[in-house]
Amino acid sequence: MLVKVHSAALYGIEAFPVTVEVNVDRGVGYHLVGLPDKAVTESNFRISAALDNSGYKIPGKKIIINLAPADLRKEGSAYDLPIAVGILAASEQIKAPRLDDYLILGELSLDGSLQPVKGALPIALKAKEEGYKGLIIPRANRNEAAIVDGLDVYGASHISEVITFLQEGKGLEPHRLDLERLFYDNLDRLEYDFAEVRGQETVKRALEIAAAGGHNVLMIGPPGSGKTMLAKRLPGILPPMTLEEALETTKIHSVAGVLKSEHGIITRRPFRSPHHTISDVALVGGGSYPQPGEISLAHNGVLFLDELPEFKRSVLEVLRQPLEDRQVTISRAKFTVTYPASFMLVASMNPSPSGYFNDPNSPLRSTPAEMQRYLSKISGPLLDRIDIHIEVEPVPFEKLSDSRPGESSATIRERVIKAREIQTRRFKEHPRVHYNAQMSSKLIRRYCAIDGSSMQLLKNAMEKLNLSARAYDRILKVARTIADLEGSEHIRSPHIAEAIQYRSLDRANWFG
Repeated sequence: MLVKVHSAALYGIEAFPVTVEVNVDRGVGYHLVGLPDKAVTESNFRISAALDNSGYKIPGKKIIINLAPADLRKEGSAYDLPIAVGILAASEQIKAPRLDDYLILGELSLDGSLQPVKGALPIALKAKEEGYKGLIIPRANRNEAAIVDGLDVYGASHISEVITFLQEGKGLEPHRLDLERLFYDNLDRLEYDFAEVRGQETVKRALEIAAAGGHNVLMIGPPGSGKTMLAKRLPGILPPMTLEEALETTKIHSVAGVLKSEHGIITRRPFRSPHHTISDVALVGGGSYPQPGEISLAHNGVLFLDELPEFKRSVLEVLRQPLEDRQVTISRAKFTVTYPASFMLVASMNPSPSGYFNDPNSPLRSTPAEMQRYLSKISGPLLDRIDIHIEVEPVPFEKLSDSRPGESSATIRERVIKAREIQTRRFKEHPRVHYNAQMSSKLIRRYCAIDGSSMQLLKNAMEKLNLSARAYDRILKVARTIADLEGSEHIRSPHIAEAIQYRSLDRANWFG
């Protein structure tokens, strides 16, 4: 007897339908075809034990299972449940008249309980698109799948619950989730607050400008000056995520299997901080079976690279294309996968190998040659994509001991949101540009025009400070953001003057 069970597979961050065809006939043997990977081919052992421990059995007949379409590779353990249900139905151990109404997936434990799977959200979206009445998944995945409106999501803990439901329509109830209430209730909860930071007003100002214009930031300072502490608080001053951004970010985390939100949806902007020993594949994504990398997991949030010169040069160089295109494309011989990667890059570094910069009280000093060698680990093309360089000085004791709270992240965020609203109106005719950091040279000439006094100031600064040519456009973009924060339609000389100070590494002989 032939039975078809509907399931799904992942391709990038999207899902596509897979039909599990099970045929039980006279003879002996168990044959699984349709380009399964190792995890799928091992499913017969899990299924056999799970059925035995649930009061059923694998029939002693010839079983042929095809995962269609047969020319696309299937991976993972999510096919355990649909294969098991298909075997029971094809061997007439159960009757499942409503089998065509549901899309089914789940990993089986040996006792028949269901384990969570990757990609429940994109699979739920595909189930709705394909017109299925409902989705049957492990109970642990029900929150993220229930985000999809208009689809009945049934979370099961054991295969026996699924069998009872398919035969009698009882035992499982659709899981309901008030997405809008859940999303907006958790939108403004901040894990870290700038009010907790003592001193560092200049750096806070630089990070506010970076958040307002979407600019990438490099912080340079000795150990213990607060670079990591400040970076962790940056997501809290970025504009709140829209529901569309939250769904897209949740899809990526769901596919990668790292979704930790108990509510099933990510409501706060991601903050990813990989260790400097990370490989280029782990950073941008890929592998034999491509998975999203850290830059995609940071989509719509912040990617923080601590101790930037300690990263392998090959790892840093692969960032160049995603920083420009806001997505990463992974190509293999038989397929190409594209993952979104629109993130703010925040990096930190010591100014020298010893960690201390021109500090007469430090027991460790580095020569100018050593400092130059250290800084040269960061390539010019990568620095080209970082708009703001800011020096972070150690906080004096007087400020550390000050008990008065600083300005809160909520207050700073209000100013950032107003500046972003100005940019939204400015770039409404340019669908691929959302904030100042994304401006091309053509848009800079259009929206960053400056008067004669500002131009003279910029000229003098570039000549006296020996700023490089790459600094010119960056200064204008940052000055445009500073003007937006003040609600100024035109860029003034004070805006240019402030923007100039955020180009530390462009100054000749900055290292001494």
